[in-house]
Amino acid sequence: NYPVEFLAATMTLDAGNTDKLSQFKVELEHQKIQLLPPDILKSEVYFSVEKSENEESAIRYSLAAIRNVGAASMESLVEERQANGPFKHLFDFAERIDAQVMNKRQIENLAKAGAFDAIVSNRRQVFNSIEMLNRYNQAMQNERESNQVNLFGDAFDINDRPALPDIDDWSMEERLFQEQDAIGFYLSAHPLEAYRPTLTRLGVIDWKDVQAGRARGSRIKMACIISTRKFVNSARGGRLAFVQMSDTSGSYELIVFSELLSEKRDLLETGIPLLITVDLQNRNDDIRLSASAIRPLGEATAEAMAGLKIFLRDIDAIQRISGVMHEHGVKGRGRVSLVLDREVREIEMDLSERYQISAPMRSAIKSINGVVDVVDL
Repeated sequence: NYPVEFLAATMTLDAGNTDKLSQFKVELEHQKIQLLPPDILKSEVYFSVEKSENEESAIRYSLAAIRNVGAASMESLVEERQANGPFKHLFDFAERIDAQVMNKRQIENLAKAGAFDAIVSNRRQVFNSIEMLNRYNQAMQNERESNQVNLFGDAFDINDRPALPDIDDWSMEERLFQEQDAIGFYLSAHPLEAYRPTLTRLGVIDWKDVQAGRARGSRIKMACIISTRKFVNSARGGRLAFVQMSDTSGSYELIVFSELLSEKRDLLETGIPLLITVDLQNRNDDIRLSASAIRPLGEATAEAMAGLKIFLRDIDAIQRISGVMHEHGVKGRGRVSLVLDREVREIEMDLSERYQISAPMRSAIKSINGVVDVVDL
């Protein structure tokens, strides 16, 4: 009768088991129940039920279920919020949290999990500010204890709040990597979302479409991220691998037989986006997947994309784009076009060099302040 409340309570019982929580996330998706992200303004110590924006019951992620933060510290955080109101900004958080209760590593994991997104959406900015926030916290605590005016570091009075570092957010891939490290699985999105514009061009089939019988033929292409793998000896004396994969629609198991395994074992690392040619067998609703070819998804994407068009609202973003191209750019055939939106008209120009267009490059450019949109050509 109360499925949302029941699942929230069950997830609380398994709050320390990220493998089970990942399975619950899939179950919630099947039941169309929203799993809201951790939030220092709304999350309770454990999983709770609240109304989502569409007024439907949803489950809010537990603060204590974030790795290496500790239930006792999260109880202290929630008690402070309930007693004195929501945290208004990062420095309000730093002023009100006892440094003896919550350390740097705990705050880092809160930032990586996105728990500060409601007050600062730039996770990298929060993460890079933590040392400064800890010193600010210590200075405030010293003042309260001594009732004297002290200096914040060598340059700041404790009554002044220093500026947060002016840096671009992590790319989508990096945000998800950090989120997965703090939570144990991908919560807000999946790394393959960054590849979505080109997956259709590559003829990729989602796992949900395979399950629904919408895959045509017995050999298909699938994109995936490896979560776990297990190597075993085959009956014929060779080695094979049972690999747990995931895409944006769910998780599934794939078999890699000995010949392909000996050639591509170095690609079977967790977190690497892959494009796999899959042999599909479906017997009495029992779906069996085995790999016939494996290659890096980024390599296939670079071949499929003709270029990028980058829309800017701020000319200063060009310098940061140059830095991204220097970091991620590999010479190729892809054209990169910059479009600057001025009040009178748009100004468009092509970069002189051509590049292999990769999802990390695309995502890194899109996260730059002043970049409005990135469109595939």
